Amino acid sequence: MDHYDGEENDYMQQEDDWDRDLLLDPAWEKQQRKTFTAWCNSHLRKAGTQIENIEEDFRDGLKLMLLLEVISGERLAKPERGKMRVHKISNVNKALDFIASKGVKLVSIGAEEIVDGNAKMTLGMIWTIILRFAIQDISVEETSAKEGLLLWCQRKTAPYKNVNIQNFHISWKDGLGFCALIHRHRPELIDYGKLRKDDPMTNLNTAFDVAEKYLDIPKMLDAEDIVGTARPDEKAIMTYVSSFYHAFSGAQKAETAANRICKVLAVNQENEQLMEDYEKLASDLLEWIRRTIPWLENRAPENTMQAMQQKLEDFRDYRRLHKPPKVQEKCQLEINFNTLQTKLRLSNRPAFMPSEGKMVSDISNAWGSLEGAEKGYEEWLLNEIRRLERLDHLAEKFRQKAAIHEAWTEGKEEMLQKKDYETASLSEIKALLKKHEAFESDLAAHQDRVEQIAAIAQELNELDYYDSPSVNARCQRICDQWDTLGALTQKRSEALQRTEKLLETIDQLYLEFAKRAAPFNNWMEGAMEDLQDTFIVHTIEEIQGLSTAHEQFKATLPEADKERQAILGIHNEITKIVQTYHVNMAGVNPYTTINPQEINAKWDKVRQLVPQRDQALIEEHTRQQNNERLRKQFANQANVIGPWIQTKMEEIGRISIEMHGTLEDQLTHLRQYEKSIVNYKPKIDQLEGDHQLIQEALIFDNKHTNYTMEHIRVGWEQLLTTIARTINEIENQILTRDAKGISQDQMNEFRASFNHFDRDHSGTLGAEEFKACLISLGFDIANDAQKRTGMMDAEDFRACLISMGYNLGEAEFSRIMSIVDPNRLGVITFQAFIDFMSRETADTDTADQVMASFKVLAGDKNYILADELRRELPPDQAEYCIARMAPYTGPDAVPGALDYMSFSTALYGESDL
Repeated sequence: MDHYDGEENDYMQQEDDWDRDLLLDPAWEKQQRKTFTAWCNSHLRKAGTQIENIEEDFRDGLKLMLLLEVISGERLAKPERGKMRVHKISNVNKALDFIASKGVKLVSIGAEEIVDGNAKMTLGMIWTIILRFAIQDISVEETSAKEGLLLWCQRKTAPYKNVNIQNFHISWKDGLGFCALIHRHRPELIDYGKLRKDDPMTNLNTAFDVAEKYLDIPKMLDAEDIVGTARPDEKAIMTYVSSFYHAFSGAQKAETAANRICKVLAVNQENEQLMEDYEKLASDLLEWIRRTIPWLENRAPENTMQAMQQKLEDFRDYRRLHKPPKVQEKCQLEINFNTLQTKLRLSNRPAFMPSEGKMVSDISNAWGSLEGAEKGYEEWLLNEIRRLERLDHLAEKFRQKAAIHEAWTEGKEEMLQKKDYETASLSEIKALLKKHEAFESDLAAHQDRVEQIAAIAQELNELDYYDSPSVNARCQRICDQWDTLGALTQKRSEALQRTEKLLETIDQLYLEFAKRAAPFNNWMEGAMEDLQDTFIVHTIEEIQGLSTAHEQFKATLPEADKERQAILGIHNEITKIVQTYHVNMAGVNPYTTINPQEINAKWDKVRQLVPQRDQALIEEHTRQQNNERLRKQFANQANVIGPWIQTKMEEIGRISIEMHGTLEDQLTHLRQYEKSIVNYKPKIDQLEGDHQLIQEALIFDNKHTNYTMEHIRVGWEQLLTTIARTINEIENQILTRDAKGISQDQMNEFRASFNHFDRDHSGTLGAEEFKACLISLGFDIANDAQKRTGMMDAEDFRACLISMGYNLGEAEFSRIMSIVDPNRLGVITFQAFIDFMSRETADTDTADQVMASFKVLAGDKNYILADELRRELPPDQAEYCIARMAPYTGPDAVPGALDYMSFSTALYGESDL
């Protein structure tokens, strides 16, 4: 009764307050008589009877009671069968009492007036019955009765031209409204395109005839009744239109069911497309990693500095050009994966499990392998460049020393093998003996050079010099020759000593000259070798050390010049004696091949090389100063950028776990951070430019900073990935909140419950926080140090649920864990926590609801046919269902029957699709 005491009762009161003091308009009364009579007969014929005259046939109350039983489906009190007036009044009162029991207030309508055949009162009573049982229960979008019926007509006729339903009188005069209602639900019955607004008689007759023939709606009015009246009777039109509404109400249910299925299928199709996009992007990224890692793991060395520097340049191109887009793809892949999982949870679908080997963790592992290979590759490149640089230096030094030694040994074997002492005089033999002693001194002086040559060759072998075979062959020749010289020297010495007793005369001056000239000559050769020796340094301290040693060498030149003058003085004294005593020596020193001209020439060469060495040291000192400037320039920027990145990472972490403002405020704050971070990119690029200058200058260390370019790159990439992931998490929380109808207060309450165990505000939970939770519930567990991880493990989550009032057994907790942790990782993120809490408070589509919708489309059958799907659903979604539905195999199956029940459960992961 309460249901009808509101707006509907008010409307019926207005309808009952019609003009009872004035007679009905004759045209309207005629329309009402015809319409109401047809309406009553449409129901009475179900009981095998009908009426002819509406005010006469209801006078005894019997057919009136029968009409009420048919339209209500209820039994009335037993009627009186007598023919007397009192019996008739009793029957009519029983009918009126039944109407009143349905919440209808009858104003000024009495049983006596109906028994007396009062036409106005009888029509009023029938209108009250029609309003209560045919119109009042109509409900369209929170409107009911007359307004609901009018809204239904407007919605159904909206797509049709020249149809504008605003009321239940003149809006229906042209007949297009009736035709539009029929065509909307049964387009095969009327060719709407051939109807004309200026031909209302044809339109009305077409609609009434089709409705009577195909829709079982009796003809309640004639076209002339409507066309011939300026304003058709509203009650007659409403009664007629309500018959159309009830005739098509089944189609309305089918449309609602089809809309639900379309919505579910659209979500499923969108999710499948997102899954395909993820699989393709993951495959492409993994394939690129698979191709790149072997290139980074290739450690085949090159033989030249140019080739290795080209490899280093290729690696720089990889870091600058090829890798950054892949970093963005990896980040986008993770974002797409999280968004897909959120949409699946919101649509009550099972979590997405990528193909084997394409999980986000698999991609992260592959990326880690890539970065490991990348780090090792760069370190190998730099080590190889250092090795080749060292090898080039050693090889040049080997060639110089070998050339000097080979030049010195040239002709020495022939000299040692001469038999000139056999025919020499005593003075000549003594000269040969002294000469041989001087040679032995010279030979001993060259021993260090031979050992240096051998040591350099050994180092070249250890460093895997590419031309080691030729170096080894040359070194072996030098060593073999050296051994031969030693043996020949020993042999000649023994021969000279055997004949020494035969020789007495010796020129002490020549001997003294030879003894002093030989080491001085060797010193000059060593000085020239040192002055021409190439050097390689990496710091200012090293070049300063070389400069200091060079200055010390220059300080010894005056003393060396004194020694040269002394040696030349000996030679001058010999020349004076020869000239004085006319000794037949021919100006040749028998004890040495060194002459004053050679000493002077080498001395001039040494003096010439000194300023050249000065210039080389000055140029290298300038280069090292420039390198130091580059180090400081890079360090000044790196020491600012490194802490800046760390600070931004910490600030983003605080924003993601604090509850300041709404989620939209947090999202706005994070996007402002993202914008400031992107605006910082030029400083990173500038630092990259400085780093390239350092590498081009072959600078390998920097004492002014602990930050390397690799540290900055990794930190920058992590910062970009972190801000993107954090924004995506907030967006997913907003998506969850909006989709589930969660208020901001509820969202804050969920965050507060989660943060209750997150005491260090790091956004994560670990085992120790869980212990603290159990202690708060009365368990006797030690409270140790705590650490947060941004997610709950299974026991943390269970404790949190218990603290919020959930009474969980093992089976129920296992069910909840399968929802919040579908991948069985053993941890629960805040997003999963929110999803679970929202599921407890929000209504979502279920497999049973979809199954019930399909059953409506199938006409209550246990199966559905392809034609029924194509008729009720859009073409693409109908074909989608037909392609995936299994054949129905029940006992009532017919050819082409499809199993919509297994299809519905498969949509929600309860069976295989």
